Amino acid sequence: MAYLVFARKYRPQTFARVVKQEHVTRTLQNAIESGRLAHAILFAGPRGTGKTTIARILAKAVNCSRGPATEPCNRCRSCREITAGGAADVFEIDGASNNSVDQVRELRENLQYMPAHSRFKIYIIDEVHMLSTAAFNALLKTLEEPPEHVMFMFATTEPHKIPITILSRCQRHDLRRIPTQAIIDHMAWICRQEKVELDEKSLKDIARSSDGSMRDALSLLDQVVASASDRQTMAEITRMLVMADIRKVYEMAASILANDIAGSLRLLAGVYARGDDLHRFYLELASAFRHMNVLRLGRQARALVDLPEDEIDELEKLAATAGQARLQQIFDTLVRSEAAVKLAAQPRLAFEMILVRLSRTPPALPIETLIDKIDQVRRAVTGGGGDGRPDDGQKSHGKTAAAPRIEEVAGAPGGKDSEDRTTLAETWKTVVATVAGQKPSLGAILEKSVPVALQGQELTVEVKGNGFAVKNVEKNKTLVEKAATRAFGRPVGLRIKADVESAKAKKKQKAALQRSKQEALAHPLVADALEIFNGKIYDVRVKQDKTGGNNP
Repeated sequence: MAYLVFARKYRPQTFARVVKQEHVTRTLQNAIESGRLAHAILFAGPRGTGKTTIARILAKAVNCSRGPATEPCNRCRSCREITAGGAADVFEIDGASNNSVDQVRELRENLQYMPAHSRFKIYIIDEVHMLSTAAFNALLKTLEEPPEHVMFMFATTEPHKIPITILSRCQRHDLRRIPTQAIIDHMAWICRQEKVELDEKSLKDIARSSDGSMRDALSLLDQVVASASDRQTMAEITRMLVMADIRKVYEMAASILANDIAGSLRLLAGVYARGDDLHRFYLELASAFRHMNVLRLGRQARALVDLPEDEIDELEKLAATAGQARLQQIFDTLVRSEAAVKLAAQPRLAFEMILVRLSRTPPALPIETLIDKIDQVRRAVTGGGGDGRPDDGQKSHGKTAAAPRIEEVAGAPGGKDSEDRTTLAETWKTVVATVAGQKPSLGAILEKSVPVALQGQELTVEVKGNGFAVKNVEKNKTLVEKAATRAFGRPVGLRIKADVESAKAKKKQKAALQRSKQEALAHPLVADALEIFNGKIYDVRVKQDKTGGNNP
């Protein structure tokens, strides 16, 4: 008889033997028992978790001579034929190679014929997401209302690629990745059946490298057992196949936490000399820091780390040597830099530079400390000029500007000063209204300007705003003079006075604002915050206090 690999030899033949998928097998058994089994069932989940195996067991259970039964007998004709893979009424179809519309139409034509000797004619389509759109469309009507003697069972690793019209016609069951400890226990049971001695560490390494896939784990175990006869040689072959030695990974993690760059580089050199896959080793290192971050959340978080208990204990001890912020900082750096190791022509060089960067990155501060430090920076910047307020020049211009003093009209008695001010202000409003009717933009500038004095035929006007406003009034000086002549009833010339003091104050205030921003950006705590949160600065805003000063 031809040799059977472990994945086939020890494939479960009953629901009870399926490893860690009780949420699916129990539901199917209840459905069989209550007579509520769907005519189209979809099994979705990662590779090697039992999708096709469960479909075959279900096919045996519904076609069993004792059934439909919650467990197949595995002795009747139907059960034996399905187990051997030669059942006349159970068709296993590979969706990847039978994905055309013509093949689906042929399948539909065969549905009308009754089963040869079984209760149901069953179609198991593996990797059903590989069917073409036309093939799915051809299957739609049949899938919704198949003949009473037909059942469909689909298996897929990518359910999101299946059209929603197909998904809505199926009863869906999602299989999960198999826990590492469950894989270890199952492999240990197989080793006892095969009378093979393999140390527990090797079983752990195989289980970890399988990424929750029982088929991958059994394939590796099969290769190890077939390659050696004694326990020591099998352990060496396991290390060679699995590559990333978890002991070295934890040693590397410890040296990083201790900021021992020389030790980290020596460990990496040893891993490289052994010929290990550096990218895989890097991923294992990143996973270790992920686990440490999770374990720092408390005892209840242990359930979220799918590792043997002794390794979880070791990682907890490592995590206790550093703060949560530091662990998060290292993990973020490793994740962000993973592509450099994966795609580099010389992964060792990229790996080494990442280790150097980790050693030179200052430890991250806890968030509470960081907030306190940022408050200190704010207070320091605010108090840089004594009480954080601008000088007297800034104060006077930070408030609403008072109306400038109107100089005494030449030749007029001093007692008429108040009356003259009122008359000048009122007449100026008429000038502004006349100009605004012809040029609204110029009128808006004049409305903010202040008439200072009318001496003889010369009207002095203080123009508020920037240089653009002054130039605009100068450009249209003739227009303003005509309006003033009409308003005052006599020829009037215009003398423009720029609000120099206000402009200086604004310039000074702007310079102070820029200094405040630069001081905030240059502070080391801001750099720490950017590193911790992987942030970017988009804007720096300075709050204006009631005195007109800057309050970052």
